[in-house]
Amino acid sequence: QVQLVESGGGLVQAGGSLRLSCAASGRTFSRYTMGWFRQAPGKEREFVAAISVSGGSTYYADSVKGRFIISRDNAKNTVYLQMNSPTLEDTAVYYCAAGPSPIATKTMTTPSSYYYWGQGTQVTVSS
Repeated sequence: QVQLVESGGGLVQAGGSLRLSCAASGRTFSRYTMGWFRQAPGKEREFVAAISVSGGSTYYADSVKGRFIISRDNAKNTVYLQMNSPTLEDTAVYYCAAGPSPIATKTMTTPSSYYYWGQGTQVTVSS
């Protein structure tokens, strides 16, 4: 069992930056692929980024590639999402999730592939 708690959300100006954190309980954090997803009002939950157990491989949705950076610190049981140059379209509730390792590239973007989820943190981008 892994419990995930996101933090760092809030109001950010377009073009600014924000860092989200996701702290995991348990000693098995380093065994899981970690992902970030987001859900805007009236929309389905969508994939943002994922990172392998070692941190050596990262994957991004096209919409955030070049702007967001996912990283993890296994010693601190924490995964991060650095959001640079956010736009109004990045406004959503952001969730972190723990999934299997290895995970197929084809399925890592699918929410149902992940085992554990945090409660989410709201990110609002203002103009």
